[in-house]
Amino acid sequence: MNDTTSSPLTPEPGEGPDTPDPAVPENAMTGAERTAKMNARVDELGKLSDAELKDRFWELTHQMMTPVVELARTHTSPSIERSVLLRMGVDSISSHGVVDTITEAGLLGKGAGHVVLKVGHAHGLDVRAAAARITEDPSVLTGLFDGK
Repeated sequence: MNDTTSSPLTPEPGEGPDTPDPAVPENAMTGAERTAKMNARVDELGKLSDAELKDRFWELTHQMMTPVVELARTHTSPSIERSVLLRMGVDSISSHGVVDTITEAGLLGKGAGHVVLKVGHAHGLDVRAAAARITEDPSVLTGLFDGK
């Protein structure tokens, strides 16, 4: 992939194409300047292969989602996670047991819904059956996120 460290496609945090420059009044950039800025980005993108565009997409997606994931990891609670499970179709009593088990395993920051889905996928179970499996056999959580 091309080195994009100095590319107009890689703005610094807070300096994206829709982020106003604090030193320049919002209405100071002319339409021609905005068009020139956009054309420079289009030219840079035009130089990338499909594989490079895909890599760039995932790189930017990761950059964008990292703070969101961190916020979710640090600002969840058992009640939020039970609420998620209820919306996924797990009954109230089961959701309490699932969240308690996930918390004891130190996985609450991964998200209870995420954990239930991973267990379901790993064992070929639907959401409700995966939730039941977690409460019946907490060992299904062991190594669930190893390497990922």
